[in-house]
Amino acid sequence: MGLLERLRKEWFILGIVLVIAVARLEPGVGVKGGPLKPEITITYIAVSAIFFNSGLSLKTEELTSALMHVKLHLFVQIFTLVFFPTAIWLFLQLLSITPINEWLLKGLQTVGCMPPPVSSAVILTKAVGGNEAAAIFNSAFGSFLGIVITPLLLLLFLGSSSSVPFTSIFSQLFMTVVVPLIIGQIVRRYIKDWLERKKPPFGAISSCVLLMIIYTTFCDTFANPNIDLDKFSLIIIVFIIFSVQMSFMFLTFLFSTRNNSTFTPADTVAIVFCSTHKSLTLGIPMLKIVFAGYEYLSLISVPLLIYHPAQILLGSLLVPTIKSWMVSRQK
Repeated sequence: MGLLERLRKEWFILGIVLVIAVARLEPGVGVKGGPLKPEITITYIAVSAIFFNSGLSLKTEELTSALMHVKLHLFVQIFTLVFFPTAIWLFLQLLSITPINEWLLKGLQTVGCMPPPVSSAVILTKAVGGNEAAAIFNSAFGSFLGIVITPLLLLLFLGSSSSVPFTSIFSQLFMTVVVPLIIGQIVRRYIKDWLERKKPPFGAISSCVLLMIIYTTFCDTFANPNIDLDKFSLIIIVFIIFSVQMSFMFLTFLFSTRNNSTFTPADTVAIVFCSTHKSLTLGIPMLKIVFAGYEYLSLISVPLLIYHPAQILLGSLLVPTIKSWMVSRQK
């Protein structure tokens, strides 16, 4: 693969690095109260745009074929939204006595609370030849569940910023997440044929809006002289994230392939990716709402920003190995 093709494929990861660098050079542009007015353009317009886009792109009509595989769906959702955040919380009790930056540790907890992503788990399952219908169902259903469960998990494990009351958080979530998502689904019903013909770049649109949100988040950070991120903590967090991903992928693989398991090899592939992947697209806007007013919001966001490319990198590297295993099991 040529350099230009590689850059084109990984444009979003490069975009994250670029917007953080721009925020570092000129934080005043995207800071709260600055020229971009992120308290309006980001908090309401950008977040609503992402979820309207999600509503338009979610092919809920395709989910009925996978609906009956209840055991698989229960496994994925319980692992993702119950076991994962609880295991991270227990792990963080040990890490709390270390010198690792406490806000990055809180960020690790937010990663655990996130729902599965709409795209990456499905793409990797398809690349291996796994149960794509189950991956689509769990990604979409997990996203819907995450709208309600993720904010509750964040409040349970981390609490909220004192400046934003509980009722305000959920009213804003309803107006900027639930309503645009429902409107997107309604609009999709009327223009479904046009969407199927034209195939708009939903992923690219959401990613561009997401880059705006990341940019303004880091503008607030760099404009605050009290915030300092030490390199030791960052390196340790990167190591922990890769270790957690590998451990949980191995754990889900063991559970879904044990002797009394009824899962097929194709099911196992969907389980491994859907159970361990976390959504950046849903996660960053939710953190922006739940932790509105936190001066350390960007530090809390860092582990999720690392987890996203890490899950794609690890998944892509493991595709040939998992594919060989699945083919050998199906013979």
